[in-house]
Amino acid sequence: MIQSETLELLEWPRLCQHLATFAATKLGVAAALDLEIPATQAQTAELLAQTQEAYQLESRAGGALSFEGIQDIGTSLQRAELQGLLSGEELLAIATTLAGARQLRRIIDSQPDVPTLKELAAQLRTYPELEQEIHRCIDDRAQVADRATPKLAGIRVQMRQLRDRIYQILQGILQRQSNAVQEQLITQRSGRFVIPVKAPQKDAIPGIVHDSSASGATLYVEPHSTVNLNNQMRQLLRQEQAEEEAVRRALTEQVAAVKPDLDRLVVVVTTLDLAVAKARYSFWLQANPPKFIELGEPELAPKNPETEDEEKEDEENSENSQLLIRNLRSQITLRQLRHPLLVWQQQHEQGFPVVPVDLTIGPHIRVVAITGPNTGGKTVTLKTLGLAALMAKAGMFVAAREPVELPWFDNILADIGDEQSLQQSLSTFSGHIRRISRILEVLHNKSQAEGEENSNLTITNSQQQDEEVTDTQNTVSALPILKPKLQIPKPQLPNINSQLPIPKSLVLLDEVGAGTDPSEGSALAIALLKYLAQHSLLTVATTHFGELKALKYQDSRFENASVEFDDNSMQPTYRLLWGIPGRSNALTIAKRLGLLASIVEEAQTYVGGASQDVNQVIAGLEAQRRKQETKAREATQLLHQTEKLHREVSQKAAALQERERELKIAQEVAVNEAIGSAKSEIAQIIRRLQSGNQTAQNAQQATDTLNQISEKHLPSRQQPAKPKPSFMPKVGDRIRIPSLGQTAEVLSGPDANEELSVRFGIMKMTVKLGEIESLDGQKPETKAQLAKAAAQAQALATAKAKQAASEAPKPNPEIAIRTANNSIDLRGARVSDAEIEIDRALSKAVEYGVLWIIHGKGTGQLRRGVHEFLADHPQVSRFEIASQKEGGAGVTVVYLK
Repeated sequence: MIQSETLELLEWPRLCQHLATFAATKLGVAAALDLEIPATQAQTAELLAQTQEAYQLESRAGGALSFEGIQDIGTSLQRAELQGLLSGEELLAIATTLAGARQLRRIIDSQPDVPTLKELAAQLRTYPELEQEIHRCIDDRAQVADRATPKLAGIRVQMRQLRDRIYQILQGILQRQSNAVQEQLITQRSGRFVIPVKAPQKDAIPGIVHDSSASGATLYVEPHSTVNLNNQMRQLLRQEQAEEEAVRRALTEQVAAVKPDLDRLVVVVTTLDLAVAKARYSFWLQANPPKFIELGEPELAPKNPETEDEEKEDEENSENSQLLIRNLRSQITLRQLRHPLLVWQQQHEQGFPVVPVDLTIGPHIRVVAITGPNTGGKTVTLKTLGLAALMAKAGMFVAAREPVELPWFDNILADIGDEQSLQQSLSTFSGHIRRISRILEVLHNKSQAEGEENSNLTITNSQQQDEEVTDTQNTVSALPILKPKLQIPKPQLPNINSQLPIPKSLVLLDEVGAGTDPSEGSALAIALLKYLAQHSLLTVATTHFGELKALKYQDSRFENASVEFDDNSMQPTYRLLWGIPGRSNALTIAKRLGLLASIVEEAQTYVGGASQDVNQVIAGLEAQRRKQETKAREATQLLHQTEKLHREVSQKAAALQERERELKIAQEVAVNEAIGSAKSEIAQIIRRLQSGNQTAQNAQQATDTLNQISEKHLPSRQQPAKPKPSFMPKVGDRIRIPSLGQTAEVLSGPDANEELSVRFGIMKMTVKLGEIESLDGQKPETKAQLAKAAAQAQALATAKAKQAASEAPKPNPEIAIRTANNSIDLRGARVSDAEIEIDRALSKAVEYGVLWIIHGKGTGQLRRGVHEFLADHPQVSRFEIASQKEGGAGVTVVYLK
């Protein structure tokens, strides 16, 4: 079967052996060695979910699953079902497995975010009562314990008593007949207690001889005095065996009664162990979980630029349509892909370092032709891709850098290596053809099976031939014998009236078309790859045929790739280059492998000039690509540095903004505290003024206190911080000259012209004081700057003095505090009476400096009389209507001189 052959060609069994080393139980080892490939994508998704959750648990502290005590009990369960009798070891293994499964379920249930594993663990039925019964009846030595049944305990008590009696009798005989015995020893023969007797003195101890030594010098004799006791012992021994068998029979029946649940337990535990083994293997391999790419909506196949004019002519002559295909939704991405077997070889067998490859294949690409030198890594690339697809399909992580994106292939088919066989009369070419035929048979059967389910993926065409399969199968026989310059025919599209299946297979072909005449081999390879472009999702083929390199330029479904060859070291680098066809470099490799230089040089003369020109062009493309890759790496590094710098700047900016916000909050808190404190102090002053007899001295003290509060809490009243002392260079100081970008030493201080001598290196020069600065960036103050600062300070002082002088005569209304002693109520009085009361009140209010006169609003007659009286009074400095909150037009505030 070609699928089994593919697994062998890709060395899948060897990878399974490596996976088995990470399993914790014999069940897991067996499952890993015989790892099955799922048949559906849903099964793969479930296995992948198990692996991912097990990987999460392995990465958590204390979350790793423990399989301690779990053993392979499958054979025991089968024998129990067939009414066989289980041994003590088998029963004990079942009990420890039940305990281990219970512990496993407990660990899983205590972990979050593992729904798939919890669903598996929920299926575990561990039967603690059965486990307890087994441990009650079977001891740690796997023997039936005395506590199993009272009858068994009684039998064993009798056996111990009887054994003691036999030992007592035999010990007496050994002491009495010490000359006749070979040694002071009591042993058993055929289940009966005997003593070793010297052969010449056997008559000294009459009894039954059960055995003799190899030399015949010693006879093992059962004395007549212990025959009956030994007979009783044998009877008790048979009773013990029968009772033990009855106990084990009862336990076996209990096991058989729950066999289906125990079978399920074995399956679940094996599944969990396999998932953990995959997770541990992935962790060791530094692999990442794959993401499967789905097929997109059907779309028309793209036209080839070189045949577009011919297609237009065909459309003019007949009604024609294009093939409807389904491409992938996104490109296949496998960056830094490593061969897992080579990684194992490097780690465990001191192999060579593994060179990763990058596989990025566009959604519309169906065939990739890899060319390049021998021993360059083409075949390894095929095997690496095949193993990656198999690992992803089996629910394993892929040894590549994230993201890992590839399709789910329903079939992975490979023709790698040489199938030459003398016994089967197969040549290299015929062996390849036989294997490729089996691959095509699988694809053809798959197409027939899926064609019935995809009839809606075609476009009706009134005049389209119905010969897809027939034409493709007859391509090889219909091809003419091609000349060295092969003319590639136009690809034949299949009949779009037929039901087109969705190709999902991966085909890997090594040295396609090799082993026969190059012209015919290349023709066969072209026809084969075109067929596979229509019937497989992806085909990757290695070749040395130059004609296959041109397919990319005639069919957009084809892509070229090559393995790199270092012209300097004359060795392959094992790196994969995309979009550039490779050079075989056969002559260079032959020379490196030791072929005579004269032969290589003569062979070089037979190589055509056109081939040399092509190789030079390809070499130039490779060199250009290497330069571009180097620049791309440098640009990537620069981008990473820029991103790092941007992150650092952003973090610092965020820290500064946070600091500024905290400072503002602190300032607001301080201001609010100052306002609260000032309000509290002002309230205390008001309460002191309102209580008791107030004098001018008390009012002045209140005024001074308020001024102190203002000086304390108002920022505008606070003295500005003293300026920092300016920098003035002294002899011996190190200074910086910004205009020259130099650091110098001061030789002499600044003179009257503000010039100083400095030295840097061996040079001395004179510089102005304003041209230098300190090493920490401070500028010295020149005479002009000092004069300017002094003038500004003088102007500021003059302005403050004028302001103080202008404000001095004005009373401060803020300290005018209304009390009962400096207020008078004249409402309802006549103007003449009011004048007398006002004059008396003004005399008393001298010490307060202010008087509140309450005259009411009314008709305004009393207010006018009061104002006329106040205007001519010698003690009044000025008066005004009170504020609205103090009575407004009904109150007049009088300020005294």
